[in-house]
Amino acid sequence: MSNGHIVIGELFGTAVLILLGGGVCAAVTLKKSKARDAGWVAITFGWGFGVLGGAYIANGYSGGQLNPAVTLGIAIKTGQWSHVPFYLIGQFAGALIGAFLVWVVYMGQFTAHLTDSEVLAGHGADPAGPSTGDGSLPGGPVLGVFSTGPEIRNTVQNLLTEIIATAVLVLFILTQGMTNGLALNGLGILLTALLVVGIGLSLGGPTGYAINPARDLGPRIVHSLLPLPNKGGSDWGYAWIPVVGPLAGAAIAGGLYRLCFT
Repeated sequence: MSNGHIVIGELFGTAVLILLGGGVCAAVTLKKSKARDAGWVAITFGWGFGVLGGAYIANGYSGGQLNPAVTLGIAIKTGQWSHVPFYLIGQFAGALIGAFLVWVVYMGQFTAHLTDSEVLAGHGADPAGPSTGDGSLPGGPVLGVFSTGPEIRNTVQNLLTEIIATAVLVLFILTQGMTNGLALNGLGILLTALLVVGIGLSLGGPTGYAINPARDLGPRIVHSLLPLPNKGGSDWGYAWIPVVGPLAGAAIAGGLYRLCFT
């Protein structure tokens, strides 16, 4: 596969991943949405379907990695690093585009939510968003539509949660045979999507399970740039954890694969 195909595949695939994943967070969070308060199970399945759709779209062009952590794990497994920058370019560009499209689809709901008197008074908590543990939202009432945040702010626990959850994801993908030159088959993509749902249900409670640096950082940047009224900050003090944690988890998974599975 060419570097151009890699960028195109990862861009479109990651954009769809973020559009569907961020879309379900918007649907559950925002007032005037038909899915308002549908809950965490809906969010985890929405992200799983996002993985499914994005990976199938990108599979024939780039292998559908859609995640810098997955790309890192594969590079450690194979020792092939030449394509890594092109995967990262496509993934982060796609994440930016997908997050922007979430805003386009829910533009009216964002405005209604962020100008609602109850929301401005601190009520109507964001079920997808970051919390200090006491119900307040340090990043504002809609940041959770775009990026993750912990329910209890404990740097060590939050970082370990992201490391462990990502290591599970990447080790699963590596053991299914995914490499830079070989994509997962259709069943492998479906199983990976179901695993993402399982990780969300089992390990997503503490931090919202970023398990993907592009998925968190790209939409967080979009949140910081969008002209949303009363949106609050983008919680940059936490933003390094859903980047460093998944990358560390991927490195551990890649090392474990080389040590124990080859």
